[in-house]
Amino acid sequence: MTETADREPLLASRPTGTLPAEVEMGLRELKRERTRRLIADKAFELFTDHGFGRTTVEQIAAAAEVGPSTLYRYFPTKETLVLEFVEDCLMDAVGWFRGQPVVIAVPDGLQSVIERVLERLESNPDRVRAVFDLAGQTASVSAHLNELIWRFRNDLTDELVRRLSGPARKPAEPGPARQRVESGQQAPNQRQVEFTAALSAGIAMNIIETVVRIWVENPDDTEVKVLARRAMSLLRGGGIPLPAAGPRLPGPLPSSPARSEADGGRNNSPYGL
Repeated sequence: MTETADREPLLASRPTGTLPAEVEMGLRELKRERTRRLIADKAFELFTDHGFGRTTVEQIAAAAEVGPSTLYRYFPTKETLVLEFVEDCLMDAVGWFRGQPVVIAVPDGLQSVIERVLERLESNPDRVRAVFDLAGQTASVSAHLNELIWRFRNDLTDELVRRLSGPARKPAEPGPARQRVESGQQAPNQRQVEFTAALSAGIAMNIIETVVRIWVENPDDTEVKVLARRAMSLLRGGGIPLPAAGPRLPGPLPSSPARSEADGGRNNSPYGL
């Protein structure tokens, strides 16, 4: 099969200008999304039948009836093929959150983000379990999954910073808010905002990961939304327990500046805590 037979041109048989430009654009986007989905589905079939390492890009392209160069335009690596569905679930939820009014309470927004991710993941349980299996078997897939999780946490942190900073502030600059916290260039109140946002995003991702892992291990006895709401209820009510301290309390950690008379009893933590 030649590259010209990739089925990529959508309207090649239709005379130019017979449809409005916006309609043609919409049809092209729909075609691209269908091609992208077909490539990912065929890749998973081959990964399941032959293994990740023994499946080549050429085999995937042939199964999807596209050329290798077309496949690389959609998925630059085999790892991105594995994680395409999970990435869509995570990034769709963040994109939805960005489009919601700022007046929505942050806890309610976070709960909706968590539930949107879990609802999408639950719609394709075989794909989710396959991702878990491949991540457990292949170091490169595991590494890419970890990078995807961190990207979700950073993107969610940036959106939370924007919301927690108040309507009068400009949107957060692009890039992980964690790096801006470490730069030490913001006022203490903004550091507190970013610290709180990073913690909240991390908690949201931890809830998603924990619920999905329980669901994957116990698919018949787990309702993912029920578990997610239970976790959020515990957080809202302070019901998540911490390990009890032993008979001897440890001294302050090196990264936790202690208060002293020299600093007037103030805490010199960069986060203002």
